[in-house]
Amino acid sequence: MAAAAAESVASQAQAVLRARLCDPSFVHSALRSSPDTNYSKLKYLVSSSVSEACNNSVLLLGPRGCGKAAVVDMVLDDLKKEHPDAISLIRLNGMLHSDDNCAMKEIARQLCLEHQLSFSKMASSDDNTEFMIDMLRECGLAHKTILFVLEEFDLFAQGKQRLLYSLLDAMQSLTSQAVVIGVSCRLDADQLLEKRVRSRFSHRKLLFVPSSMDDIQRLVEHLLMLAKDSGLPAKYITDYNARLTNIFGDKKFKGILNSLMEADPTTSNILRFLFRAVSYMDMESGFLSMENFVSALSSMQRQPKMDSLLDLSILELYILVCMYRLEDKEQSSYNFTSIMKEYRSIQEAYKTSDKYASTVCFRAFEHLLDRELISFADSKGRNQALEYRPVKLLISSRELAQSLKLNTTCPAVLQKLLDRERYM
Repeated sequence: MAAAAAESVASQAQAVLRARLCDPSFVHSALRSSPDTNYSKLKYLVSSSVSEACNNSVLLLGPRGCGKAAVVDMVLDDLKKEHPDAISLIRLNGMLHSDDNCAMKEIARQLCLEHQLSFSKMASSDDNTEFMIDMLRECGLAHKTILFVLEEFDLFAQGKQRLLYSLLDAMQSLTSQAVVIGVSCRLDADQLLEKRVRSRFSHRKLLFVPSSMDDIQRLVEHLLMLAKDSGLPAKYITDYNARLTNIFGDKKFKGILNSLMEADPTTSNILRFLFRAVSYMDMESGFLSMENFVSALSSMQRQPKMDSLLDLSILELYILVCMYRLEDKEQSSYNFTSIMKEYRSIQEAYKTSDKYASTVCFRAFEHLLDRELISFADSKGRNQALEYRPVKLLISSRELAQSLKLNTTCPAVLQKLLDRERYM
């Protein structure tokens, strides 16, 4: 009964942690407390533009996964609460609306939907442009700001840039009231603008840089440490936080974070890592352990060669071990015929039952070539038969040894042969 109750509490804790990791507003909620964050800067810029009835434009630049879209959404949610009747939102994405005609039609459609007007699918691009300019003027007179969020902004800067020119030019009027927020992963997005467009742009930019190790550690603590109001037993929360604090102070955990940041330091990658770690939580103990984080890291580190090795047949493993033995003997060049001689010598020495005909072995050899676990040593003998062309291994001894250990059907003699060569 006690074990069932412990698993129930662990399941609740796991659900709480997963909900946090999937909630962008919670992930980035720490940004609200500091005036130096891009969230605070963007909110001040847009909020002052709304309250002072002025036009503005800004670019949010940074690598994918660093939280640009999440910050925009947080700012928009806050502004909708503070100015519920003074904001109209238009969203475009360069991957969907980079064509000027398509973009103008989408702006007209969203404006009609926002202001409960009838939308005409048959309207021309010029009609939609004129409609947008009229709506900017009408909203300005009604003290209502139209916010344009242009994701993948650099894609709008291709071609004649008619959309950007029409929009920014319309914002030069004193009667219009709008804010353009461009989001792009290209740091030179503003340099892609034509001269006529650039002259109408405000040149405000917010740069999103990769997080430092200290920032990542604070983020991990913010996401995984349980608060007293989490709805879980107080004793469980105390024990859980104490164990997690010990893990955070461990050098091994810091090494895991270092490995993670070297591969991809973006917030989205950290969230994927933490979600996997939480998914590996042991329901019996009910706590996160160091093994959970190690497993999460290994599952994220792609090892395509290891995946290919795990699917190999016993005969294909024999061929790889034979090739490794030939290389270990410092044989400068070898081919399929040499491999078969080594294979037959192993059969005679150990009297194994794994004997295959040469035609079967050759098909296995070709399969290894197709999987790119082995390759031809050079391109000189293209006119030669495959069995006579020199070949080489494309995997390390460590990868081969690991695959033999993980393969449950692998004969013991193969592991023995490989270990003997490695430690002689």
